[in-house]
Amino acid sequence: MVIEAARLAASQLFAPKFRHVLWKSLGLTLLLFIASWIMLDNTISLFIAPMLGDWPWILTALVWMMGVGLFVGAGFLLAPVTAIFAGLFLDDVAENVEAHSYPQDTPGTPVPIAEALVMALKFTLVIIVANLFALMLILIPGINFAAFFVVNGYLLGREYFTFAAMRFRSQSETRALREANSTSIFMAGMVIAGFMAIPILNLLTPIFAAIMMVHLHKMVR
Repeated sequence: MVIEAARLAASQLFAPKFRHVLWKSLGLTLLLFIASWIMLDNTISLFIAPMLGDWPWILTALVWMMGVGLFVGAGFLLAPVTAIFAGLFLDDVAENVEAHSYPQDTPGTPVPIAEALVMALKFTLVIIVANLFALMLILIPGINFAAFFVVNGYLLGREYFTFAAMRFRSQSETRALREANSTSIFMAGMVIAGFMAIPILNLLTPIFAAIMMVHLHKMVR
């Protein structure tokens, strides 16, 4: 069941109807990074530069450090920030999957925009917290690698299945269904964690996870 859901998600991931979600997410992420650069540049020009007028070499070093720091930070934050914006469009992904693969079923109800924003932030916090936890175990050989998959598998499986199920069910019904299928959901989360561990491809994690969990929810309902 989990393997079949993952296979279906992989086969649909690069379909044209899902590309707009990726491009919108990456575009908003790029705009955020550009806005951050402009804000930092203006802060240095307006406030810090006048104070360092007598030490231009310090100002030059500061500008270089800012550029390198922003570049390195963007490398680490690209996937999580993209996940925030992608979370806003996951209902579009779910609707397309349901219409394409389950046209005979009643479509799900989109999550309200306020709740979608909270859910997007929650997805991102889950990813960040899970990886920070795994990093804390990095000094323990063998355990850190396993911790990454176990922690991410549990949290990602739980959150993305909740998203897929709540398009059709109340919170209490979703919780009961999740508890009844906890093993399958955890294994699906492990697959998502493995997908997230692949550089570049991890930018597609929210889309892959949403597609996979829509299929898994249909299978276990």
